[in-house]
Amino acid sequence: MSTLLIIDDHALVREGLKRALAHEGFHKISEAASIAQARSAISAWQPDVVTVDINLPDGSGFELVSWMREISQEIAIVVLTLNDHDNYIRAAMKAGASAFVSKSEPIPALVAAIKHSLIAPLSFSAQGLDRVFRQTHNSLTAREFDLLVQLEQGHTTAQISKSLFISPATVKTHLASIYRKLEVTNRTAAIHAMREQGLSGK
Repeated sequence: MSTLLIIDDHALVREGLKRALAHEGFHKISEAASIAQARSAISAWQPDVVTVDINLPDGSGFELVSWMREISQEIAIVVLTLNDHDNYIRAAMKAGASAFVSKSEPIPALVAAIKHSLIAPLSFSAQGLDRVFRQTHNSLTAREFDLLVQLEQGHTTAQISKSLFISPATVKTHLASIYRKLEVTNRTAAIHAMREQGLSGK
């Protein structure tokens, strides 16, 4: 049974999410209303998955996402917010979130994002992600961006293959496509191009 932490400063939102997610089979659910409460809960409880709002009373949810990703590569982090502008999706990717979900989406969409994030916490999913890539990533696909993120984290082909559930040969095919689109010839140059576009989580 996965443990889940809901981080949102609105009590009604937290209660509504707890009820909805409990109905979907999540029973070990805790909550926090601020970054300070969240840090304490995460350190003490070590949840498997966290949903986090962007606007919190003591800071930005993106700061909390970055902190969580620094201390754990396994935790599933789902940004859940009313702000669904493309810039927020980019910021969630940069911070190290596993998924981005708008509060206007139905509960099944959130559940799907949570389950996918638990399986592949270092990947990234969001509605409209392909549009964001077309605008800013030289037509990189979502899967190619996942690979880029893992390259930046220093992962080997074998590690990427295991994390994304694809074969090493498929990883190499994606890498060749990334190099072509970014007009580079190796991993180091691809990571540099990623940072030049402001997409690095570091």
